[in-house]
Amino acid sequence: MNKILITGFSGFVSKHFIDYLNENKIKSEILGIDLNVSEYRYNYSEYLSTKFEKVDLLDSIKLRDLIYFFQPNYIIHLASYSSVGLSWKNPSLSFKNNMNIFLNMMEIIRETSPKCRILSIGSSEEYGNVEEDKLPLKEGYSLNPVSPYAVARVSQEQLSKVYCDGYGLDIVMTRSFNHIGVGQKDIFVISSFAKQLVEIKKSIRKEQKLVTGDITIVRDFLDVRDVVDAYYRLLINGKRSEIYNVCSGTGVSLGEVIEIMCKILDMHVEIEIDPSRIRPNDNRVIVGSNEKLRKAIGWEPKIPLKESLKDIIDYWYKKI
Repeated sequence: MNKILITGFSGFVSKHFIDYLNENKIKSEILGIDLNVSEYRYNYSEYLSTKFEKVDLLDSIKLRDLIYFFQPNYIIHLASYSSVGLSWKNPSLSFKNNMNIFLNMMEIIRETSPKCRILSIGSSEEYGNVEEDKLPLKEGYSLNPVSPYAVARVSQEQLSKVYCDGYGLDIVMTRSFNHIGVGQKDIFVISSFAKQLVEIKKSIRKEQKLVTGDITIVRDFLDVRDVVDAYYRLLINGKRSEIYNVCSGTGVSLGEVIEIMCKILDMHVEIEIDPSRIRPNDNRVIVGSNEKLRKAIGWEPKIPLKESLKDIIDYWYKKI
């Protein structure tokens, strides 16, 4: 039976990762850790044994005890301060809650559980601004982070390499592109659009306008269910010390996303650009190549963008 430690256990991706294990009947003993208590309860499954501990990943004493006594075979490190926009507002908090928690955890793993495999989640933001003729982004490209969040993610990746090469830890790394799905907080762009549009459709917003940032930017969106499929396969079969893009391989502008969502809802909407939602020095176009991932683990994306958007809209329809 797999023994899997999941950091960021109460977050959006973790819930879908647990569902993936359950749906695929992957027998696992899971220890979830997070600063926040999860609203989900997972002990309904015959395949999963799940425990949760509330812990700050900077609390070395408590974290060391948990890892020492649990002795995981696998660790999936999802905990992060994952909003690029918020990182501009508080760079030091972003760095501390990305880079520092990872460093603390690697030191403890090196001391207490050096044989376990770690999946270190990075970001497409690490690439920075790239000329469009060099797209799609490939793992061998030079990195040029242009936000505090991206700098923290590059640092985490470089530190992973140090712990692989210098200390012999077994770490697989991702550069994960924008992932979307049911349950994502509305501080993220697609969930924000869906929530606003549903509120407009239900006539519960005073201002019948969709408030956005720059809708001309292009992103590579991947359904979170495809993301966790890739994560599990990499956790089991990824190559040590290698980096993999986790992406759809297709770019779409935010304006196009809004058009698709409006068609799903059978509505038209007036758009209001809020200057405060436009980030300094934002990446104009982010589209990745998933060729390496496909070849390495036999993965491919299965869920079309329109299906993802419909599911997110349905989620907000039920929630609001």
